[in-house]
Amino acid sequence: MLKINNLHVSLDDEDKQILKGVDLNVDAGKVHAIMGPNGSGKSTLSYVLSGKDGYNVTNGTVELNGYDILELEPEERASLGLFLAFQYPIEIPGVGNMTFLRTAINAQRKSRGEDEISATDFLRLVREKAATLKIDTDMLKRPVNVGFSGGEKKRNEILQMAMLEPKVCILDETDSGLDVDAMKLVANGVNALRDEGRGFLVITHYQRLLDHIKPDIVHIMADGKIVKTGGPELAIEVENNGYSDLLDEAS
Repeated sequence: MLKINNLHVSLDDEDKQILKGVDLNVDAGKVHAIMGPNGSGKSTLSYVLSGKDGYNVTNGTVELNGYDILELEPEERASLGLFLAFQYPIEIPGVGNMTFLRTAINAQRKSRGEDEISATDFLRLVREKAATLKIDTDMLKRPVNVGFSGGEKKRNEILQMAMLEPKVCILDETDSGLDVDAMKLVANGVNALRDEGRGFLVITHYQRLLDHIKPDIVHIMADGKIVKTGGPELAIEVENNGYSDLLDEAS
């Protein structure tokens, strides 16, 4: 579903290589977790996949369901089914949550040649998804993320993901700044979306998120490369022993 081959990436404004040959395949129905120390390139990978400005791909390819996406605009990648949940979701003053969600859904539908969702169907769907995520209906009437707590912002992004139903979901340290209860709610929302037609790439520092979102495969990233891959037990090893032994083993 998502195929990354020999991906090399540098910063646009300075000659600094961040990713140094990333190889990764995310199959449909699988949850991959990427862990690694600060500065290893985890968030850069998520930004490059989503099409954020400021990065220069110097080598390699990325395919989403057979489409080469590196030359596509972010909205084109989204229409193909790519979704990024940010570490720090931004506020959008003046834009209501409901308006934002319906506009996003209809933009994607239009790009695929589908009819727009009716107001009635949209209201039914958003209320159903919000109830699953324990999102209060008053929250839906507020501007996007304005005045939201950290947990509310993350749940709002999972609501966006639930409404858009992407094919590949990238979660960039979505547990950052969350207390245990908020993290469980977010994890429950993610788990509700797991199915055989969707792949996940979960980027995190901590094994605690992976207690709730059980990964199929865990990758350790360091110095711009994936240096080790294993099962869920690899995350527990990191939690217990840190990265030092794994990085020494890989060097």
